Amino acid sequence: MDDPYKALGLSRDASPEAVRRAYLERARKHHPDLNPGDAKAEELFKQAAAANDLLSDPEKRGQFDRGEIDAAGHERAQRPSYRDYADGADGHRYSHGGQDPNAWENEDFSDIFASMFSDGRTTQGGGKRRGRNARYTLRSSFMDAFNGATHRLTLPDGRVLDVKTPPGTEDGQILRLRGQGDPGGEGGPPGDAMIEIQVAPHRFYRRDGQDIRLELPVTLSEAVLGGFVEAPTPAGPVRLRVPAGSDTGTELRLRGRGAPAHGKLPPGDLYVTLRLSLGVPDPALETFLKDWTPEMPINPRAAMEATA
Repeated sequence: MDDPYKALGLSRDASPEAVRRAYLERARKHHPDLNPGDAKAEELFKQAAAANDLLSDPEKRGQFDRGEIDAAGHERAQRPSYRDYADGADGHRYSHGGQDPNAWENEDFSDIFASMFSDGRTTQGGGKRRGRNARYTLRSSFMDAFNGATHRLTLPDGRVLDVKTPPGTEDGQILRLRGQGDPGGEGGPPGDAMIEIQVAPHRFYRRDGQDIRLELPVTLSEAVLGGFVEAPTPAGPVRLRVPAGSDTGTELRLRGRGAPAHGKLPPGDLYVTLRLSLGVPDPALETFLKDWTPEMPINPRAAMEATA
């Protein structure tokens, strides 16, 4: 991967939210579990993950945009300039208040150029190299991701990490644990642990962005007569008013009952779709329907017959 923006299909002025959305879209599309044996999909998934790793970090993104690091996060060798050197510890030789203006003739040029053209991965302090970021997968239940939870993750080297998922965590979201990656070289700092959260589907709830969707069974009398029913939500049960004359497919909206949002964004909404449930056969209802003639008969399949 040469360009993380290209890997995610983004322009260089893309917002952090646009970066997150683009990554999640590609992660879901190319995830190896959904494309078994597809080497190309696996490679695209890895490129998207690496691009998100860089662009989701404001410091790294700024370094890449300025040309200080490449797409892999390695420092680029910078061409030295007069200003870089003049502002350094030896810059007094270029100042008006310096000592002998010819003193540079007695300097050891091998030492000067060794410091100016050092390995791009070294730091100013010498040969210390930052460790690589390590990637792990953490599986979470729907409710733990919704409400937030602490998970214990055992790493291949035997270390144990307590990973706290914030409320509203999405499937495919990446959490960064700083300093928990591979060790650095020659005394350098360790990399970070990049943990991808895989959220298991729920029996009743379905996530749609920040919104939650739920199919709610209602009886015939509740649908016809209307009234209040108890509806489950991920945050606890609520009393929901069913309008009289509701039909299967009627959608009701509960504001602010969706997934928690991060920062100052408002939470999503909960959309409840009613589904008529007749239950066990009722002889009295059958007898009533045999003798009942509606005042305004309808044909619920009229639209389908017109296109047949």
